[in-house]
Amino acid sequence: MTEERTKGRKWDHINICSVEDVQAKTVKTGFEDIKLIHDALPDLDFASIDTSADFLGFRFGCPLIISAMTGGTEEAEQINASLAEAARELSIGICVGSQRAALENSALERTYRVVREKAPDAFISANIGCSQLRSDKRTKIARSAIEMIEANALTIHLNSLQEAVQPEGETAFTGILGQIEEVVRDLNVPTIVKETGAGVARREAEALKKAGVHAVDVAGAGGTSWAAVEYYRARASGDKSRARIGSTFWDWGIPTAISLIECSQVEGLTLVASGGLRSGLDLAKSIAIGATISGIALPLLKPAIGGAAEVLGEIKTLVSELQTAMFLTGSADIESLKKAPLMITGEVAEWARLSNLDVNKYARR
Repeated sequence: MTEERTKGRKWDHINICSVEDVQAKTVKTGFEDIKLIHDALPDLDFASIDTSADFLGFRFGCPLIISAMTGGTEEAEQINASLAEAARELSIGICVGSQRAALENSALERTYRVVREKAPDAFISANIGCSQLRSDKRTKIARSAIEMIEANALTIHLNSLQEAVQPEGETAFTGILGQIEEVVRDLNVPTIVKETGAGVARREAEALKKAGVHAVDVAGAGGTSWAAVEYYRARASGDKSRARIGSTFWDWGIPTAISLIECSQVEGLTLVASGGLRSGLDLAKSIAIGATISGIALPLLKPAIGGAAEVLGEIKTLVSELQTAMFLTGSADIESLKKAPLMITGEVAEWARLSNLDVNKYARR
């Protein structure tokens, strides 16, 4: 029964995200307050721009990972195949959706394994939720997820907001940091801890680094709202109370750009920027304020349903936009982009001021 509920929930998530408006309503990512400074005399040729980037020991063709999206239901197999083919073609990374369904029912493993089959040399991250760390067999579960897809890393996703809104949510989070630390210590692949649309603040980033986590994906507010997704599920089932809670917390979280600046205060922490990135310009801004790579999910869902060619087209456009931003800031490569002059204005600047965040390093560098 648990297996069928998990499988059904996976289908609900795909269906809702592909047909309903699940984006944030009033909260924005904060990238609108990040202003890259135009260089009228860029001393480089557009054709020579190098978008390659290093992440956890792997060389990516551009600083992009396809963020966790799906798996665990038959409909997800083709979606994951399309995403993996694009990742292989463009030499970028991919994180599979939560593997809980396949860990509960081995018949569903193929919906995840297809990613490695289609992208044999790509950087692939396995994915489990923090609720699965409650088990005494947490390290065994993590290893099983990694082995299932021959993963190069493990992502542990934090989704307290979704669990709090979800009718079948698991909200026992006591001791979660220690459980993460135990799994990190016992694995032989890098670990990424990822939020799911509500962002990560400096305090939590510091704790995760101390726990030995190799990278943090801020996954801030301003993009897909999982409270919204659960709102639609509750509404469809007639659960008015849960639907109301989902509506109340639709825009909960730390905007992505703010979360990224918060976490960039932690010295030596590798960061992934995701949560509402919708263009190559957003990618450029995220790199300029501290990300090593960026992640995108929702904009690739509908293209993935259409096939690998549509995913490739969408990502190639994003890369072209990234290259254009690099050209217009005189950034020959990603390391140069990390030093591109910029200004921080509006809500992001005010948040930084009130939180005593050091943003002087960004001012017209």
